[in-house]
Amino acid sequence: MAVGDRSLEDAILGLLDRRAPGASVCPSEVARAVHGSADEGWRELMEPVRRAAARLAAQGKVEITQHGSPVDPGRARGPVRIRRGT
Repeated sequence: MAVGDRSLEDAILGLLDRRAPGASVCPSEVARAVHGSADEGWRELMEPVRRAAARLAAQGKVEITQHGSPVDPGRARGPVRIRRGT
């Protein structure tokens, strides 16, 4: 499934729009929403989603967090969350 960068960015922002202010989403939530199927194909979208989130973070639209604190997307290892930028 080929998913464009813009589609991933829109999906991130769309999911955040449906959350309370200050709430976050997991990259896997975005990947599952974009994939839209019950199979495991969403896993292939995990890195593209993280890259899309990093682009949005560079624009100040979102923050990438670990344990509730902002992190540099290029240095983050392990689970991250995405929330609206401040």
